Amino acid sequence: MLVMLSCHCQGGTLKIIRIYIYSVAVLLALTALAKMISSFGHGTVLQAQDPLIGLKFRDLFRVVCAFEAGVACICCFSSRIWLQAGSVAWLATSILTYRLGLAWIGYRKPCNCLGTLTDALQVSPQTADTVMKIILGY
Repeated sequence: MLVMLSCHCQGGTLKIIRIYIYSVAVLLALTALAKMISSFGHGTVLQAQDPLIGLKFRDLFRVVCAFEAGVACICCFSSRIWLQAGSVAWLATSILTYRLGLAWIGYRKPCNCLGTLTDALQVSPQTADTVMKIILGY
């Protein structure tokens, strides 16, 4: 499918795909920044262990931040649309797999995707979780 993207796109379609890729880059940069800022906070959630992967949330935020920032950079600086789209698809699939894993083990709490930043922004964890699911769907 990615080969088809690079071979069969007309000018207008390619422009729409590039706009989408750049919008994804902005969203990824913002969520990476939020995770990085949150990882330097002092909330107790940051010391808790992720129920699926086993890392402390502080460390997990930093790892995921690096992946999100990396994909955002690929989206902004690569000229290969197949690499941009493939990177976005890989990251989205990874996040979806993580969320499905949480559901599989019976973890029902809202995702701590933004850590303590939700408190600073006065946003409920449930609202932040819903927003992050919408972004994942995008």
